[in-house]
Amino acid sequence: MNNKILGAALGLAVLAASSAASAHVDVAIGLGVPGAVYVPAEPVYASPPVVYGPAPVAVAYGDDWRAREWRERREWREREWRRHEWREHEWRERHGWRGY
Repeated sequence: MNNKILGAALGLAVLAASSAASAHVDVAIGLGVPGAVYVPAEPVYASPPVVYGPAPVAVAYGDDWRAREWRERREWREREWRRHEWREHEWRERHGWRGY
């Protein structure tokens, strides 16, 4: 009789504890099937494909600052000349001057 009372008290205590601790907690009893073993597959790691592209072009002016300065000034002069010629062309188009 004492075992039945002790078992009932223990069962009520477990139910009370599980209801008190049920803040998004699952209590489950799982029964396993003997002989059924789950083995996950090993992951397969593959290297990414090799992509070949053109070799990078190395542009080095070195310490020849005079050549770089000359080139930059020449490019600036050409831009200014083209801008001036375009302005003159636009003026002639607006005023109807044909250059005769």
